[in-house]
Amino acid sequence: MRDNKNVLAPFVLAFAGLKEGVHHFNRDITATFFDAFDYTEFSAAALAVQIDLTKKASMLEVQFTVSGNVRVGCDLTNELFDLPLNPTHELVVKFGEEFNDENEHLLVLPHGSHQLDLAQTLFETIVLAVPQKKVHPGIENGSLQSDLLDRLDELHPGESTNESDTTDPRWDALKKLKKD
Repeated sequence: MRDNKNVLAPFVLAFAGLKEGVHHFNRDITATFFDAFDYTEFSAAALAVQIDLTKKASMLEVQFTVSGNVRVGCDLTNELFDLPLNPTHELVVKFGEEFNDENEHLLVLPHGSHQLDLAQTLFETIVLAVPQKKVHPGIENGSLQSDLLDRLDELHPGESTNESDTTDPRWDALKKLKKD
């Protein structure tokens, strides 16, 4: 991770001076946020994060909702498109002897801590919300015009009218078995 503390600073929440109860924070995430993690899968990002922090006497509860789009390349055509994302995440923050973030929904901060860094958790939540296979919506509805798609259609193994005229007689017996 690069040393981009200025980019990640808005995601460090100081809770020491807050009263008990629910506190709301809104933050925006752009591509520079992901650059701070050396993550290059998104060519652009326009995300809004709503953070609800509930301060209690001995713990914190954090819920955040991310909404917006990231620009990614289609896995089939490599055409860029805006992928909508709406992940949510809940986190319980307790206080203990030493820092522990082994559980994705439980964070232990050392006693005396006064701020909570959500940058890493937000990063992981957003990246994990991206589907494993990214397909341009224009492919699914047929509206995308692409030279690559045209070439794939040409090469698609399908039924050809010339194929039946030039069949190898050795395969005719196997085709007969397939029909039986």
